Amino acid sequence: MELGAFSASLNVKDINKSKSFYEALGFSVFAGDIEMNYLIMKNGNALIGLFQGMFENNILTFNPGWDESANKLETFTDVREIQKHLKNKSIKLEREADESTEGPASIVLFDPDGNTILIDQHV
Repeated sequence: MELGAFSASLNVKDINKSKSFYEALGFSVFAGDIEMNYLIMKNGNALIGLFQGMFENNILTFNPGWDESANKLETFTDVREIQKHLKNKSIKLEREADESTEGPASIVLFDPDGNTILIDQHV
């Protein structure tokens, strides 16, 4: 089972300060819109999303169908297949994808320590 590109989505207090901090660590803006209070920063294969005022906690994010440069992968595990696998393993899902659909969809779950995991398919 492939989960796709991984990023940490951070709930930040001041997106401009966070942007400057991560630029000092060698990250550069890859996507997003600072005027809309979100940026995706990249350093090699490492991705960090900066989100101001969009959610309460940090989120571990996986993007089935994408590599770390948001290029569509030829083959990947669809989010609905991941959902079926997790349900078969008795993993409780906070939000489920509609299994009768195709294309973009997402699921949300929590790890045993309460960390939010978003599996967000854009293709």
